[in-house]
Amino acid sequence: MTDPRVTPNNGRVAHVSLEGVAEAERFVEGRWMSVQQPIVNLTDTPRGNRTTQLLFGERFLVLDEEDGLVFGQCEKDGYVGYLAAGALAPAEVATHWITAPATHLYPRPDFKAPPDVSLFFGARVTVTGEERNGYHRISTGHFIPAQHAMPVRATFADPLGVADLFLGTPYLWGGSSRWGLDCSGLVQMAFLACGVDCPRDSDQQEDSLGEFLGPEDVLQRNDLVFWEGHVGMMANETMLLHANAHHMAVANEPLAEARARIADREFGPITARKRVQIGR
Repeated sequence: MTDPRVTPNNGRVAHVSLEGVAEAERFVEGRWMSVQQPIVNLTDTPRGNRTTQLLFGERFLVLDEEDGLVFGQCEKDGYVGYLAAGALAPAEVATHWITAPATHLYPRPDFKAPPDVSLFFGARVTVTGEERNGYHRISTGHFIPAQHAMPVRATFADPLGVADLFLGTPYLWGGSSRWGLDCSGLVQMAFLACGVDCPRDSDQQEDSLGEFLGPEDVLQRNDLVFWEGHVGMMANETMLLHANAHHMAVANEPLAEARARIADREFGPITARKRVQIGR
C-alpha cells in the first residue's frame, strides 16, 4: 500500500512519476522553490494539522497552488503536504548550513548591530562574499557568524552530540527546530546532520534505519529505542534522550523509568532497539 505521507498526489494533482499507477486529474513535473522564512509549517490538508516543518533554504517541489497555499513534496525526506505560498521563493543553490541551534541575521558584520531575525539548525544559506570580520554575507544581504555555519557537504560524526544541543527545547508535535521538537523530529535532525538519510516519522525510522538488536545486545550511545508512536536515542547503556510530552521538552531520563511509564500510560512496550552505523 502506498504511504500517503510520501506520495506526491492530492487527488487533483500528482507528480508525473505516478502517471499510469495513480489516479489524479492531472500530472505535473512541478517546480523547485526554497523556503524564505525561518520556519514554516507543512500540513496534511489545506490549513490542516501540522505534520512537520521546513526551515529557511530547504527545497520544496511545488505541484499545485490554490488560495494562497501550495501542495508539494519536501526534498529532504519526501514528505508531502501544504504550506503557505508566501513562504517560498525561487530556489537557490545553498553553499552552507546552520550548525548552531539558532543564529542571528545581522544587518552588518557587527555583533552589536540589532539582528533582524534568526535561523535555526539545519537551515540552508547561500554565502555570497568573502568572510568579513568573522561573518559570512548571505543572499538575503544579512551577515551570519562564520562559526555558526559549515559548507553543505560537511557533517557531524555523533548524532547524540547533535541531539544534546537541544536539551530543554520545548516539545512540539511536528516540530523540527530549536523553537520546538517532537521525538522523531529530534532523531531526524541528529542523523541527517551526520550524513545519514532519515525519514520523518518514528514508524518510518523503525522500518528503515539501522539493524535490529537482540535481547542480549547491550545498548550503547546513539542506539535507537522504539515504541509504537515514539522513539528515543541512547546517551549510554542506561540513559535515554528524547523529546517527549511527559517532560514537554527534550530531556534525559533513565531508560528503565521511561520504559515503565511509557508502557503503563502511553505507547505500550518497546517494539524495537536498533543500531545505526555512522559514516558508511
